[in-house]
Amino acid sequence: MDKIISILRLKCPTCRKGAFLEKQPRPFWSWVKVKDQCPYCHTKFKIEPSFYYGSMYIAYALGVGVMGILSGIYFLVVSEIYLLRLFFLIVGALLVLNPYLNAWAKIIWANFFLSYDPKLAQSKKS
Repeated sequence: MDKIISILRLKCPTCRKGAFLEKQPRPFWSWVKVKDQCPYCHTKFKIEPSFYYGSMYIAYALGVGVMGILSGIYFLVVSEIYLLRLFFLIVGALLVLNPYLNAWAKIIWANFFLSYDPKLAQSKKS
């Protein structure tokens, strides 16, 4: 449960205390930039060049999940089905949620390769 909370809060995968991103994502056209290292435990987030390209697969899966949830809600609420309206609903939601989905994709990707270390979580900032 702590791992899920740290992912949703965009915290360092190693200590779960330091910020993972340069700034928090905002709706629409906000660029998501990962910090070079954790300000709390000094874990390097940029493991190698182009490391976060793999997070595109996670972002795709999150986008498909959003599409599935919105489609399900749409089919439950609306009596007549208009596919063009559903399409614009999904596109609009993905445009608004894009920075959040990209941020969560990057932190999930980083959690595959960086593991939690309780010693670093208890150490003080140096």
